[in-house]
Amino acid sequence: MKTVVIGAGIAGLVTAIRLREAGQDVTLVTKGLGGLQLGQGTLDVFGYNPDRVDSPIAEVEKVAAADPGHPYAAIGADAVRTGVEYMAGLVGGLLEGSVDENILLPTAVGAMRPTSYIQSSMANGACTAGKKLLIAGPEQLKDFYPQLIAGNLARTDLPGGGRVEARSASFSIPARGTEADSSGLQYARALDRPEYRRQFAAAIKPLVRDGETVGLPAVLGLNDLNAWRDLQDLIGAPIFEIPLPPPGVPGMRLNQLLTDLAKEKRVKVILGSPVLGGTAEDGRLVSVTVGSTGHDMVVRADHVVLCAGGFESGSLELDSYGVMSETIFDLPLVGTDIPEPTHGQYWGDPQPMFRVGVKVDSAMRVLDAAGQPVYANLHAAGGILAGAVRWTEKNGEGIALGSAIAATDAILGGI
Repeated sequence: MKTVVIGAGIAGLVTAIRLREAGQDVTLVTKGLGGLQLGQGTLDVFGYNPDRVDSPIAEVEKVAAADPGHPYAAIGADAVRTGVEYMAGLVGGLLEGSVDENILLPTAVGAMRPTSYIQSSMANGACTAGKKLLIAGPEQLKDFYPQLIAGNLARTDLPGGGRVEARSASFSIPARGTEADSSGLQYARALDRPEYRRQFAAAIKPLVRDGETVGLPAVLGLNDLNAWRDLQDLIGAPIFEIPLPPPGVPGMRLNQLLTDLAKEKRVKVILGSPVLGGTAEDGRLVSVTVGSTGHDMVVRADHVVLCAGGFESGSLELDSYGVMSETIFDLPLVGTDIPEPTHGQYWGDPQPMFRVGVKVDSAMRVLDAAGQPVYANLHAAGGILAGAVRWTEKNGEGIALGSAIAATDAILGGI
C-alpha cells in the first residue's frame, strides 16, 4: 500500500514513520520545514480549560465526552496516550513525563507553564515550594532576561501553596568571536563543543550559591544531546533549560531527530514542493499533484493523510471578503458560521477563526456537511482539525499525535 503524507510537522513526521514501520510505501511531501522549531520542544496534551489543568489525560476524556465539536471527541484518550508515548519512544530518551500529570515549568517571561512531556534538560526546573533558583544567562544572548524571569517566578504563588526563591545573574561570554548580539542557535552550536562548554561553565560557576538550581536559556547544545549533562557536571550544581521565544533550539532537536529517523526508515521525502491538488476516482483519491520546478509531478496513492496545519502554515486561508477556505483539496470547513472571523483585541479572547478547520470521523477521514467522508481514503491530522484553540488550551501536540495514531490505525486496519 502506498500513502502520501502532506506536511512535515509533528503530525506528518510521526504519521510517516509509523506507517513506514508497518511496511507501507510512504512519500512525505512538504513545502516547508514544518513547525516543530516554532514550539517549546515539549509535548502539551492539555494545559488550560480555561483554568490550569493538573491531569491532562483526564481532561481529554472529559472534553471528548462533553464537546462533540472538539478534536479529542473523534480522537479519543487512548489514541492520545498511545501517540504521546510513541513519540517519546521515537526520540530515544530525550523526552520524559506522563499524560497523567502536568509539570509546571518556567517560561522566558517568568510565568509557569503546564506541560506533559519535557526534555530531560528541563526536568530540574519543575517548580516546587521553597526551591532556590538562580536564573542566569550570557549578556550577549537575545531574548533572555534573567532579572525579569527571576522576579516574576519569585512573586508567583504555586498551586499547592508557597513560592520558589529566585534571583538573577548575568555573565559575559560571546557565542563566537567578539559578537555582541548572538542568537540561541549560535550558542547551541557553540555548546556542542566540549572546549566551549568548559569556558561557559567557568563563567557561571562563581555565581552559584549552595543549594541553588541554575536556570539557563534553552541553548545547551543542538546536536550533542548530552551537552547539558556535561555542563551540569562542570558547574557542580543542578541546571535546567528555559525555552526562548521561537524558533527554539529544543524544537529544532525534535525536528532533527524525527527527520533523520524518517530518512533512516526510507520515507521518501519531497521537500520544498507544495501539493496543488488531487485526482479522484469512485470517491477515492488516486493521486496528488506536486508542484515542482519545470513541471508538476503526479504521485499515486492508496491513502492520503493531510497534516498541513492551519492558517499559520497557509493550509487554511482567509480572503479579503472574509471567506475561509482549505487550499489543497477545497475541503468543506466547519466553524465558519461566525459574524466576524477576527477581532481587534490583541490581548482579548482568542480570534473566532482559530476554531475553523475540517471535521473528521474516528478514522480521521474528512467529512462533508452530511457527515459522510469527502473521500474514502483522505485522512487529516494535526492543526487542520476544527474545534480547538491549541495555543490557548495548550494541547497542540496531544491533538497532533493522537490524530496521527488514529489515522494510521485506520489505514493499517484497512479503512
